[in-house]
Amino acid sequence: MKRKKNLIILTICLLFLSVSFWGLNSSSAQQMPPNPTTNTNPTPVPTPPDDIPEEDDEIINIDTEVVNVLFTAQDKKRRLLTSLQQGDIKLFENGQPQEIIAFSRKVDLPLSLTILIDTSASQERTLPAEKEAAKSFLESVVRPRKDEVAIISFTGEATLEQGMTSNMNRLRRAIDRVQFTPPSGFIGGGVVVGTPPISGGNRATAGSTAIWDAVYVTSEEVLGPSPDKTRRAIILLTDGVNTSGIKKLKDAVQAALKSEAVIYSIGIGDRYYGGINKGALKKISENTGGRAFFPKDERELRGAFRQIQEEMRSQYLIAYEPTNQERDGSYRKINIQLTNQQLSKQKVRLTHREGYFAKTPKRNKK
Repeated sequence: MKRKKNLIILTICLLFLSVSFWGLNSSSAQQMPPNPTTNTNPTPVPTPPDDIPEEDDEIINIDTEVVNVLFTAQDKKRRLLTSLQQGDIKLFENGQPQEIIAFSRKVDLPLSLTILIDTSASQERTLPAEKEAAKSFLESVVRPRKDEVAIISFTGEATLEQGMTSNMNRLRRAIDRVQFTPPSGFIGGGVVVGTPPISGGNRATAGSTAIWDAVYVTSEEVLGPSPDKTRRAIILLTDGVNTSGIKKLKDAVQAALKSEAVIYSIGIGDRYYGGINKGALKKISENTGGRAFFPKDERELRGAFRQIQEEMRSQYLIAYEPTNQERDGSYRKINIQLTNQQLSKQKVRLTHREGYFAKTPKRNKK
């Protein structure tokens, strides 16, 4: 009996020692780092992407100039074509063929637009209709938080009525503020009596029309700073008769080209002031890729605004890297031609800016 009791006590002691041993091993295992050769569930190690170069790979920085050109296509009845393909055209710079690297129809690009309104004496009778048509146009075109518009009035001097904004209330108020500016001695109906006082330089300027100065300053200071990848455009409401200012028509064209602004001219004025200079307005529009309109009444005026809206929403964008990569600031002539013989037979016309100015080397800031 005593022997049996001793055997039971020995068995209990062995069990106690066994439990203590395994508990100690388990606790030690939690404190020791895992053995990578025996870990059956290792933590995954991130694999570097394939496109990261190894240390001995050379990273090449490409510094090339890319030229973007917007254009529209119209048949002989002025209907816009919206199904052109890249293979339907070819592009030349200074007579040399260029490789097109991108082609797309752009109907959704943000718009940076300036409405430039002549308020000189020749616009006395037509200005109210111009303002109403301009407001209707903006209400149809401007998309909040995407497009931006500035309003500028001008005579001998340009006045920024409203800087770039997409707020329609501000734009309406700015257009409402635009008023006919009578010159000194003006008594109505195009009649001016007397001469302006010697000290009245501003009043004398009010009677003149500096169209090219206004286009120049708009291109340089208003549209030039606009964000990249926007369509820049000027709607110019005037009779095209420039009577003052220091800039010439060619200066205005160059400034518009440098800011990549398309100019749509609406030739409108009073017959008492010698009519409309259609040649000048056609030249500045066609050189920048736009078009000139010459409405005869308010209905045609609104129609001109509608056509401008349609054209801006039906443009194609092509991009190319010029074979001439010299950054010399030189003027380069652009020519887009149809290669599709069927479209050529239909007398489809392509409208685009006629050239651009190459970039110049960036100066290091001291």
